[in-house]
Amino acid sequence: MSENLTLDDLVVPLCALRLLAVDFGHLPAPSVSISPIYPDRLELSLHSGLPGFEAWREALAIVPEDVNYRVQSDGRTCVLRSTAAYAGAELELIGYGDVAVPATVEAGAA
Repeated sequence: MSENLTLDDLVVPLCALRLLAVDFGHLPAPSVSISPIYPDRLELSLHSGLPGFEAWREALAIVPEDVNYRVQSDGRTCVLRSTAAYAGAELELIGYGDVAVPATVEAGAA
């Protein structure tokens, strides 16, 4: 099916992206993905730590309970992911950040 789509078939996520640029142009710039495989989805991913993800999450009024957390890259990278409806599109928000490494304490140190 996706090989028969035209750019017009991606109008929903493209319009959502345009509205995001107008309403939230002050927020950190994400990587943006729109694909004919999922023609109603707009993906915003932030690779520079989690503060950018949090700024977008708050701006989009996504509650923390709707955010999924996982760890990848042998426990070094945390991934926050959430979806929300925005301007008729399914918006997928993804944030990547470093996993905080607990400080090691030597025996007898206080």
